[in-house]
Amino acid sequence: MKKLLPALGASALLSLSFTSCELLKSQSHAIVQSKTVQQSAQDIGSRAARWQIDKLEKNDFQYLAPRYFNSSSNPLGWIQAAFYIGLTEWTETTGDKLALAHIQTMAKQNDYQLLLKRPLHADDHAIGQTFLWLTEQTGNQQAYQPTQNLFDSILANPPKVSLEMIEETPKRWGFEGACQDRWCWADALFMAPRTWLKLTNITGESKYFDYADQEFWATADYLFSDQYGLFFRDSRYFEQKSDNGKPVFWSRGNGWVFASLPLLLDDLAQDHPSRTRYIELYKKNAAGLVKIQNANGYWPASLLDPNKVKTPETSGTGFITYGLAWGVNNGMLTEQKYIDAVNKGWKALENAVQPNGRLNWVQQVGKSPDPVSKSDTQLYGVGALLLAASEMTKWQH
Repeated sequence: MKKLLPALGASALLSLSFTSCELLKSQSHAIVQSKTVQQSAQDIGSRAARWQIDKLEKNDFQYLAPRYFNSSSNPLGWIQAAFYIGLTEWTETTGDKLALAHIQTMAKQNDYQLLLKRPLHADDHAIGQTFLWLTEQTGNQQAYQPTQNLFDSILANPPKVSLEMIEETPKRWGFEGACQDRWCWADALFMAPRTWLKLTNITGESKYFDYADQEFWATADYLFSDQYGLFFRDSRYFEQKSDNGKPVFWSRGNGWVFASLPLLLDDLAQDHPSRTRYIELYKKNAAGLVKIQNANGYWPASLLDPNKVKTPETSGTGFITYGLAWGVNNGMLTEQKYIDAVNKGWKALENAVQPNGRLNWVQQVGKSPDPVSKSDTQLYGVGALLLAASEMTKWQH
């Protein structure tokens, strides 16, 4: 957990850039370039955050296909929760006061509650990360109590189902299979574990992250392919093949997990016994991802079959760029190939943002590498972009 930092405006960044050029003419061009990237990140992040916040505050979802109106309009659902995870990281990094005010208003309006129709479902735990973040940043003790109440009830009777994705009968609303009472799909590792970790950090009670740590590794060991350094979305994809005969690894599915690891590591105690294991997994996943970036900077929607979906895709690319940038910034990824991948990924994201801040090329809600149109956007894609922008404000390469 970091403290809120004062915002650094675009004019200040520009001034720094010119000052660096004047005072450090004899040094490498990389220093000047780093200022330009930082300025870009500040600009892109600010515009994207403002555009999305404006839509939310106006309750305007007309930019989405009608079938997504209901799921996207609920502040407590996973779609908005993923945006708020990016927005909290952006706010914490840049000190964006308008964003903080929006987050506080949203949380208070919803009484810091979680959805309870699916009390075990990881997707519905994701918004808890934002509420607990408010406690960390502002000292608001009310913000975490509903989350603690729910998690205490889960610990009193933890689920024991298999992690295999098998459709249940009768099918429950909002479930793909019975295993979703646990974290049996890749997305879940972004949605839930960090909420449990933050609750441990706030309360000082280790039982919350003890549970999350155990469940995270059950899922990661089950879905991670050591051969490819990538995550299957769920067990249904273990044997599936793409058109080119390669396994199906979904870009956003891997992005969910890869982005979760820096977020967890930022909050995890330096002496936690599992820390080294999380770092090792992060590096394995990074090595698998860096090899398969497209020449245009985007990661293909189907990671091992770039011809399956040939268009850009920004949600997976945003999460992956964030994860790699975090590793470079924190000295965990030192090889030039990672630096190059981040620079290419960020350039690709820049090209996908309109002048008004709208992000294009976001694959819609799904679980597979599906077609993407330029006009497609979604809140979780903006969340991914804000995570990436947060790290690129610190970029020095």
